[in-house]
Amino acid sequence: MKLLGIGSRINHSEFGKGVITNVTNQHYWVTFIENGLETIDLDSEFEIIEAADGDVDTVSFFDVESSFVNILKKWSDASEVVPIADKYKGGKLILEPGDASLKSYELPIDTFFHKITMVRDRLRVMEQRINASDLDEQGKIDLQQYITRIYGSLTSFNILFKSENHRFVGQKS
Repeated sequence: MKLLGIGSRINHSEFGKGVITNVTNQHYWVTFIENGLETIDLDSEFEIIEAADGDVDTVSFFDVESSFVNILKKWSDASEVVPIADKYKGGKLILEPGDASLKSYELPIDTFFHKITMVRDRLRVMEQRINASDLDEQGKIDLQQYITRIYGSLTSFNILFKSENHRFVGQKS
């Protein structure tokens, strides 16, 4: 099967006439006159009105960018921007000693939250490095279970995270 290039014009039985505006490794992105932008499988049935010449890059910029972001997340210490829960923005953490004659300690909660997210991100990097290491499978499993217990110990701080998908997750029962 020869891939059609960007700019090729087609007639699809369901969507009508359109122009191919992008090609990925699985789909044509086609802007149809009547139906707007649709993606169709490369092996879809349609009539070719005019095939554009030229080689087709079967990997879109989006695919390359997504792959690159995933690699960076997996192998670097770079942390994503994780938003703090709205109710804690601008707040402060106050540690008061049991002895009233001693001074309490105040810390901006944003600073504390940043340190918590750095711990989480470094644990994730450690997990990835363990998985990619030359350790035997039992050694990897033992270390993974230990890291999971560490995550479980940190779940008390989940109230600070705005989004649930950023929270710590320990061992599930």
